[in-house]
Amino acid sequence: MPFDYCAECKRCCHVDPGYPALEITLTAAEIKTHRSICIDRHCSHLSNSGCDLGEQKPFSCQMYPLVYEPIGQSFFYDTECPVMPRYIEQLQSNRSEASRHLRHVKKTIKALSQVDLDFLARNYAVDQDYFAIEPLPNA
Repeated sequence: MPFDYCAECKRCCHVDPGYPALEITLTAAEIKTHRSICIDRHCSHLSNSGCDLGEQKPFSCQMYPLVYEPIGQSFFYDTECPVMPRYIEQLQSNRSEASRHLRHVKKTIKALSQVDLDFLARNYAVDQDYFAIEPLPNA
């Protein structure tokens, strides 16, 4: 399972020294709950077992390591995420954890496209600027 490694790695919840803080992009609904989440060094919601927000975890965090470009409706991924080689391999199986994750992301993006297009544009702008991204094969 590719995401088994996430609770150990936690790379996505850290900002390397010398890099600017990462403001997590929130949907309109998430802003009402969280107001803002900014990772200066490491996310304040990061525990030993991963994110402690549970069901309240922001969608932009749930989506990681994927990046969605709303104009072309294309998926990319953060090339520095160590999970991605296994993730891409798993996309060949419809029953894999990676395929389930991608389906969840697509379903949520479809819903957000109807009510919060601004979030999708803002999130892509942040991700494109912050991460080294490549097109996601087999999406």
